Amino acid sequence: MSVSKKSVEEIVEALGGKENIVTASHCVTRLRLALLDEEKVQKEELDNNDLVKGSFSANGQFQVVIGPGLVEKAYAHLLELTSLETASKQELKDATEKKLNPLQRAIKTLADIFIPILPAIVTAGLLMGINNVLTGKGIFFPDQSLIQVYGQWKDLADIINLIANTSFVFLPALIGWSAAKRFGGSELLGMVLGLMLIHPDLLNAWGYGDAVAKGTVPYWNLFGLSVEKIGYQGQVLPVLVSAFCLAKIEQFMNKRVPDAFKLLLVAPVTLLVTGFLSFIVIGPLTFSVGTVITDAFVSIFDNFAAVGGFIYGGFYALLVVTGMHHTFLAVDLQLIASVGGTFLWPILVLSNIAQGSASLATMFLIRDEKGKGLSLTSAISAFLGITEPAMFGVNLRMRYPFIAAMIGSALGAIFITINKVKAASIGVGGLPGFLSIFPQNWLPFFVGMAIALVIPFVLTIIFGKMRSKKAEGQETKSVA
Repeated sequence: MSVSKKSVEEIVEALGGKENIVTASHCVTRLRLALLDEEKVQKEELDNNDLVKGSFSANGQFQVVIGPGLVEKAYAHLLELTSLETASKQELKDATEKKLNPLQRAIKTLADIFIPILPAIVTAGLLMGINNVLTGKGIFFPDQSLIQVYGQWKDLADIINLIANTSFVFLPALIGWSAAKRFGGSELLGMVLGLMLIHPDLLNAWGYGDAVAKGTVPYWNLFGLSVEKIGYQGQVLPVLVSAFCLAKIEQFMNKRVPDAFKLLLVAPVTLLVTGFLSFIVIGPLTFSVGTVITDAFVSIFDNFAAVGGFIYGGFYALLVVTGMHHTFLAVDLQLIASVGGTFLWPILVLSNIAQGSASLATMFLIRDEKGKGLSLTSAISAFLGITEPAMFGVNLRMRYPFIAAMIGSALGAIFITINKVKAASIGVGGLPGFLSIFPQNWLPFFVGMAIALVIPFVLTIIFGKMRSKKAEGQETKSVA
């Protein structure tokens, strides 16, 4: 599908004209806009545009769903038509953040930190999936893995595993870079901070439990103060809070140190102070908080698996609508680091598939060709992990497909949580998502996928036919 300048011009007019657009940016699928007055948006005209797959307001931004590959072309036309300059995420943040309440700001902050590093994490997840196929027992041979039968594949699997693990091994460095940038500090110092927290001289966080049991935890003696000499591999909270402190200390120093001495003082003092705070105060406290959060989620899904699966599976789509789903990425990463796998991310996969299935079903209910085409392309996009076109362009617009998808996702989630399905990593949140699931969990996960495919499709068809009959009945009464 081509992106005509005329279509984008119609979008601008439906948004209240170019004078109503303060600034604009875009992500993989959506135009993200800061508007002077959202009341001026002509929603019906916007949704009737051939290029638009949906629109909504969230976190102080008005977002127009265009689709992957097309949004960049639409954005280029938008800049030309409105005479706006390319907006950075910081500029868009400044333009919209004033409208947000504290909770919305916190959610948006997490999104701003994790979205930039998501490609590295998803890529690592896919590569780890390939490694799982090569090393998983019982996939190709009973009680044996492929590399056990064909030893010449072992080194290939080792290299793939090394490449895949890099993003997770150095996760604090990625988070440190992104968080420091988000909080207004130096990205380079943020990266150094993250690497410092996983320095090889520190006790590896994954061996902390055994060291405590054996009484072999190493300590620093700082003038009588004992500080645990441990790293924070795979941890999220320690580097997030430390990066915030680093950015604020750096900003404080930059305002007060003369330009001639900044190179000599700002970075060394900032890193030194933040380092001491991280190891003495921030690290131990946030490590404990992270452990409590992890234990809480594990306890819920261990003792009330069906309830946990039903709630998270049923309402995950609503989290996406509000933008709150980004907060759970940190929980996923924490679970992977702490217990070796996450039971939340497989539910995300089922939710995405369910939205795609419901969108696909609408293709058989809609009469006009444009609607059929939108339903099909949106479904394919959702099956590959990008759900915005299906959710905002089809399912939410018609309502009952969205409800059918939530029901199917909840039922599938109940099944996989009862069967203790876990993912070794985060990957593509669609049909290829099985690659990130532990091979021994594939069978129950495939059953969950089938539930998430079949139930929403069937319910959407049933709800759609019921709605049509009701509409026909009302029409007959009005004629009579």
